[in-house]
Amino acid sequence: MIDTVLLDLDDTLLDTRAATRAAVLAWAADLGIGGDPDEIASRWSRVAEPLYARYQRRELSFTEQRRARVRAFATHLDLAEDAVVDELFADYLRRYEDGWRLFDDAVPTLRRLRAAGLRTGVLTNGEEEQQTRKVERLGLAPLLDVVIASSSLPFGKPHPLAFSGAVQRLGTRAEQVLMVGDSLENDVRGASAAGLRAVLLDRDDVHGEADVERIRELGELTVPG
Repeated sequence: MIDTVLLDLDDTLLDTRAATRAAVLAWAADLGIGGDPDEIASRWSRVAEPLYARYQRRELSFTEQRRARVRAFATHLDLAEDAVVDELFADYLRRYEDGWRLFDDAVPTLRRLRAAGLRTGVLTNGEEEQQTRKVERLGLAPLLDVVIASSSLPFGKPHPLAFSGAVQRLGTRAEQVLMVGDSLENDVRGASAAGLRAVLLDRDDVHGEADVERIRELGELTVPG
């Protein structure tokens, strides 16, 4: 029987993609990077995603992957000094944090789960300080029993140790935990491989062929007994 529902944070509860796009477009203009907005946003994603994955595999530190992202994105600038790179990333980060917004179905879903007697938590890839700040700023803390970030685990999702570490911290068994997230690989495949139940949140309907349990919005979530 499921007793705990773990949810991903970014692009599951929080519209991170929109916050990222708005931030990077404004930041790129300040850096002198012009062009098609879609291409600029895609360029940042192409730079950021593989470097962030390397951080999750512990190949880079959190700070190292941030610096590498700036250097790969703003190749026209002299970025030999780490202090300069850190200052530029801070400019992006301020804009990004200003854009944090919850999806409309986030709070009602958490309230519904807790009303049903289920424990609720977040299992997120990221630095615990930043991810906890998101939870607190957006008012989610009272609706969550636990916030677990990959920086406090041996590896990030989809590594099995991310999920087993979270289950151990919860003091339950893998088969009693349901994982809900927007990433087919990180949240669903990873959780399933570790023995958890998993549901894919596919807001944009891009995984229609995936052989997994799938919902289009959090309001559709049902928890098996």
